[in-house]
Amino acid sequence: MEVVRGGAVGAMLTMSGNEDDWLALKPQEPSPSQCCGSGCKPCIYDVYEKELAQWERAKAKQDKSLLVKKKGQSNNSELNPDTFTAFNISSVEQLTEDTYQYKFELPGNSSLRLSLGQHIVLRGMVNGLEVQRAYTPISPGNAEGYFEVLMKHGELLMLASGTGLTPMLPILHSITDDEEDETFVTLVACFRTFDKIYLKPLLQDLARYWNIRIFYVLSQETSLEKLPWSYQQNTYTGRLSEDLMKTIVNSCRRKPFVLICGSSAFIEDMGRYLKAAGIEENSCFVF
Repeated sequence: MEVVRGGAVGAMLTMSGNEDDWLALKPQEPSPSQCCGSGCKPCIYDVYEKELAQWERAKAKQDKSLLVKKKGQSNNSELNPDTFTAFNISSVEQLTEDTYQYKFELPGNSSLRLSLGQHIVLRGMVNGLEVQRAYTPISPGNAEGYFEVLMKHGELLMLASGTGLTPMLPILHSITDDEEDETFVTLVACFRTFDKIYLKPLLQDLARYWNIRIFYVLSQETSLEKLPWSYQQNTYTGRLSEDLMKTIVNSCRRKPFVLICGSSAFIEDMGRYLKAAGIEENSCFVF
C-alpha cells in the first residue's frame, strides 16, 4: 500500500488537445464505499472537488500544464493536509492471526510531525478499487525516517446455496455498516440458473464495497454469453466442485473462516471440498 495524491498527471502532457484527451484527464468522482466516513480532513470528496476545479480551470484555458504538480509543492518531511503524498512500505510484520504492523519509509531523517490526537489518511488500491482509511500511527511522534500503523485484516468465506443466502446478509450488512471493520469477505452464491438469483440489486450494491467479493455458481447454466456482461466475469457455470473450491480459497489473502448454509447434501460436499483445500473443520461454521 502507498499514500498517493489522486489525480496527478505526468510531466509529458502537451499544452492542448481534443475533447477526448480532456475527458481522459477529468478526475473521477469517488464512490460511497471509498469514503471511510470518519470526517477526515481532507476527505476523499474534498480532494475530488479541488482536483475537479483545477481540471476545469485548465480546460477553460486549454493549458494542460496547469494540471502538472509543480516542484516543491509538497514537502515529504511533513504531511500536507490538502494533498496525498506517496510513501513506500519498508516492512510488514504479522503480530497476530489477523493484525499486521506496516512500516512506511520517510525520506532522510524526516518526521511526520503530528500533534497529539492527529491521525493520517492512507489511500491505496484494493481489488482494483481505490480505498481511503484513517489511522493513528503507533510509532513515536518524533520517529525519524519512518512511521508505523496497525492494520487488522480478517477474512470470511461465505458459501450459500439458494435460500442459504439469507443468513449471510445480516453479517454482510454488519461489516459494511461498520466504518472500522476491514474484514475481507468472499461470498459464493450457488443457484440453478441466473433467473433464480434473488436480491440481485442488493448483491450488486454489496459487491461495490472494496472488501466484498461475490461469485455466482449456476449449476444449470451452460454458457456465460447469455448473462448480462456485468455478471460474466464473476460467474461460473456447473456445480461448485473441489477444483473450483481450491481456486476460490487460494484467491483469498489468508486462510478464511468459512460460513456454510444450504441443503444437507450441499453442506456435506462443501465440508469435503474445504478439507481438500486445506481448511480445517474448526475454521467452519454451519448454519
